[in-house]
Amino acid sequence: MKKIAVFASGSGSNAENIANYFAQKPDVTVSCILSNNPKAFVIERAKKLNIPSFCFNRDDFYNSTRVLDYLKENEIDFVVLAGFLWLIPENLVKQYPGKIVNIHPALLPNYGGKGMYGMKVHESVIENKEKKSGISIHIVNEKYDEGSIVFQAECSIEEGDTPESLANKVHELEYKHFPEVIEKLLKQ
Repeated sequence: MKKIAVFASGSGSNAENIANYFAQKPDVTVSCILSNNPKAFVIERAKKLNIPSFCFNRDDFYNSTRVLDYLKENEIDFVVLAGFLWLIPENLVKQYPGKIVNIHPALLPNYGGKGMYGMKVHESVIENKEKKSGISIHIVNEKYDEGSIVFQAECSIEEGDTPESLANKVHELEYKHFPEVIEKLLKQ
């Protein structure tokens, strides 16, 4: 049984989608959901799904082994970032080499890096009059959005699209592809 930990900072719709996907798979489970935001709706989703949640602060994450210890105690095999906004510290990257994956709401290497998340990405894409956007799923390293890309999917941007309508198109791609890509990575 492969055990996944999902990190999220906000609503947690991707975390819930991933948990529901793997609930149908006997060999993989979402064992826990972690958040740096105790008020994030992802904590409510975790309760509804009967998945343990763990909240931590900046000091726990960057200046202690509290988060790493929690992952080890729960025998986590793979870490998924699903709307998690903090840079992953070196101790976690070293403990899980090639086993931390992130989803980004744009076609990297464009529109990535510190501060490029959520609606900020979609606003920039629309402002720059791009013809396409999409998702990038990549392995996490010590830098924002610079790990090796393992999967991308595109959507077209039509005249009249807004950051909100683009966000909806990107969310559809995330929900469709992220769980399947995670499953393939777990088999490698």
